[in-house]
Amino acid sequence: MKKVVITVIFFTGLLSMASAQKSAIYAPDGVALNGYDVVAFFTQGKPVKGSTDYSFQWNGVKWLFYNNADLETFKESPEKYAPQYGGYCAYGTAQGHKAPTQADTWTIVGHKLYFNYNTQVKEMWSKNRSAFIDTANKNWVSLKDKE
Repeated sequence: MKKVVITVIFFTGLLSMASAQKSAIYAPDGVALNGYDVVAFFTQGKPVKGSTDYSFQWNGVKWLFYNNADLETFKESPEKYAPQYGGYCAYGTAQGHKAPTQADTWTIVGHKLYFNYNTQVKEMWSKNRSAFIDTANKNWVSLKDKE
C-alpha cells in the first residue's frame, strides 16, 4: 500500500510539472502563481492569497489580488510586479527548463520578483544568484514559449 501511495504522489508531481510548462506564465488551472497576489510580495513582504473578487486577465491567465488597491496597482504596471520567468523556478530556468514554484520561495532582487521550486532549491540559487539570473535571462528567451 505504501508503494502505491508513493507512486501516486510521484505521478501527481510529474503531471503538475507537465501542466505547469504549457504556458509562459506559471498558472495551474489558469490562475497565475496558484492565486497569490504578486503586488503583496512588494508591499507586505510576504505571500498573500488573492481573491476572485479582485481578479485581472493578463497575458492569457487570471491574476488574483488581496484587495482592490493591489489590483489597480498591477493594472497600472503589470511588468513591474509580474515575476521573472513567468513565475517558474529561477534556478530551473537557469538550468534550461521550466519548473513549478512555491510561494514561500520568493525573493526580490533589483526590484524584480523571483520564485524557486522549493526552499532547498532556493538555497542553492541564493548562493550564486547573480550568475543564475544572468543565465536564466538568456535561457528564458527560448524557454518561455516551449511546453
